[in-house]
Amino acid sequence: MTQVKPGDKVRIHYTGTLADGSTFDSSQGRDPLEFTVGAGQIIPGLDAALPGMSEGDTKTVDVPCAEAYGAHNPDATQAIPREQVPDTVPLEVGTRLNVQTAEGEVLPVTVADVTEEVVLLDGNHPLAGKDLTFEIELVSIT
Repeated sequence: MTQVKPGDKVRIHYTGTLADGSTFDSSQGRDPLEFTVGAGQIIPGLDAALPGMSEGDTKTVDVPCAEAYGAHNPDATQAIPREQVPDTVPLEVGTRLNVQTAEGEVLPVTVADVTEEVVLLDGNHPLAGKDLTFEIELVSIT
């Protein structure tokens, strides 16, 4: 039976959970996730778990934060004076926004805190600093 090796294109079904058991993402009800193994298209800890698997195999993969989205970086947060934020921008904690830098780059951020004076924006990935667990099923190798 053919086994996955780096460079193979694969399709997997997956369910990703956090330490508390809550699901943060799943391919269930959607097409399988398709990518090339070892090409850096998915998080490293999940990518490294695929070589040696065969079609139909299932596996539980524990991915520490360092092999997923990295540690939470406090330098990736910025306090913006509240008066500089347009009234049309939703400011509920947890809201995902796209902001444009002075250089024109668009960055995804999360509203982390709101006070009368400032809005704290967090540029970390929402899963930064979290260990992840994936239940995966290898659907196909091409």
